Amino acid sequence: MKAVVQRVKQASVTVEGEVVGSIGKGLLVLLGVAEADSTADADKLVEKILNIRLMDDDEGRMNLSVMDISAEMLVVSQFTLLADTRKGRRPSYIGAAAPDKANELYEYFVDKIRSSLGRVETGRFRAMMDVQLVNDGPVTIILDTNEF
Repeated sequence: MKAVVQRVKQASVTVEGEVVGSIGKGLLVLLGVAEADSTADADKLVEKILNIRLMDDDEGRMNLSVMDISAEMLVVSQFTLLADTRKGRRPSYIGAAAPDKANELYEYFVDKIRSSLGRVETGRFRAMMDVQLVNDGPVTIILDTNEF
């Protein structure tokens, strides 16, 4: 699994003119599921995202996690994170999970986050989405379960 994690002051997802998910201070997570991914990968990523210290303490240092401050999270599926751009000009998505498997692991990931964090919003799986955010910092990191 791959994730782009952005610390935000606010973020929202709109589908066909309707806001389907919106948060204030917290993390926006763009989530890509690979064909080889499993629930074990989702568990590792959940643990990392919930506990990574990206939120500021009282002194302005990134010493706190979203769990420490009860922040919000917006999770958006994004298969394009699995793009292979090594050949040619058109990205290949052959490594991305098939829609059924991707949705199953996406929902599993969201449920695990929600059971620990509480306020979790989502986009709409397989929909064309408009994502708006105010990046705080900016703080943006990329996580890949193949690397931890």
